[in-house]
Amino acid sequence: MKKLPFIVLVLISLLALFFPALPPRIITEGINGADVAWILTSTALVLFMTPGLALFYGGMVSSKNIISTMLQSFVCMGVISIIWVVVGFGIAFGTDYHGLFGNPMEFFMFTGVLESKPWSLAPTIPLALFALFQLKFAIITPALITGSFSERIKFTSYVLFICLFSIFIYAPLAHWAWHPEGWLFKLGVLDFAGGTVVHISAGCAALAAALYLGKKKEGEETKAANIPFVLIGTGMLWFGWFGFNAGSALGAGTLAVSAFATTNTAAAAAGLAWVFFDSAIRNKKPTALGFCIGAVVGLVAITPAAGYVSIPVSILIGTVASIISNLFVGWRAKSRLDDTLDVFPCHGVGGMTGMLLTGLFASKLINSAAVDGLVNGGGIDLFKNHVIGLVSVALFAFLGSLLLLKITDMISPLRVSEEERKIGLDITQHNEEI
Repeated sequence: MKKLPFIVLVLISLLALFFPALPPRIITEGINGADVAWILTSTALVLFMTPGLALFYGGMVSSKNIISTMLQSFVCMGVISIIWVVVGFGIAFGTDYHGLFGNPMEFFMFTGVLESKPWSLAPTIPLALFALFQLKFAIITPALITGSFSERIKFTSYVLFICLFSIFIYAPLAHWAWHPEGWLFKLGVLDFAGGTVVHISAGCAALAAALYLGKKKEGEETKAANIPFVLIGTGMLWFGWFGFNAGSALGAGTLAVSAFATTNTAAAAAGLAWVFFDSAIRNKKPTALGFCIGAVVGLVAITPAAGYVSIPVSILIGTVASIISNLFVGWRAKSRLDDTLDVFPCHGVGGMTGMLLTGLFASKLINSAAVDGLVNGGGIDLFKNHVIGLVSVALFAFLGSLLLLKITDMISPLRVSEEERKIGLDITQHNEEI
């Protein structure tokens, strides 16, 4: 098993011998330089979120597991980048099969990506740039899941799981929601930047992982080892999220500006709501950790809505999502569920809240490509479709992840031994320490 990843990478590398470099037919017609510059910047911003997530999660675990926790995020930049180039982009955005997935061989090894026409919904940027922008979403999604099983999973087993998750869960979901022939897209579900594809899927996969792996040890709780790491990570996530959401306008126009504004406003409202709720209702002191978690929940919740709602509505979305996630975190703490860093209450529940509120508050005045939500006189259809989408994505991600966890466990046991866990994963998995 230890040799298998190396062998696979070598075989993939040798495939390059069968794909000689040919001068691409450069398509310039309709390409807008300003849009290209903005999406290039947004692509870099979204990638910057993954190191931010590493710090965010790394600061929350015990000191003996900081390196292992951070590496689980960083390694996604390597593993998922290769998978996306080989088959992932084709599954997500290749020729449609029954609204469920794309042709994995259409862009195999990124063949044709440089010289193909722009994506139909992003006509002013090259297809290769669209593919790279989408890659960064594919990278951070499995990285989000890691907070649910921090401090108790074998590194090699984790790598296998994220490979399977990327191919069989993430890429099909991206096709469902963002391909014009995807069944959620055709149903009319609005997901501007990944509330369903990224956050609900990661949150439900995290719930499956927490249930499958079980508790670390009865009565043992994880204590944050480095709050400054969490603060820095939150700042990096908040900064990168402007590329995540405003970049999803796929152009440098007023829609990007609107999404930028709603993103910042929702995060601000949610961070404040978390600490104010703790102080007023739970009688707790305001904490740096609380503000950071709240802000990230606000960023999660506004993600599906960012390009469809007004700035005042984003305050409501951030506040409501923060309070609901706070309540779920409190419930989780009293339950037997060991979702170590509360991925499901924050990303899963936050994404669900944002998706439902998008169905209520979406407005054609903000985005002509949208339909009006229930509150804006659009009727019940959009909200009903969002409920259908939410349930479908949640079940697919949860049940699919349970199956993939079982398959992974059969190939390579997921949990570290109790002795390895006591020593710490930094030493036992990587022979490194702070």
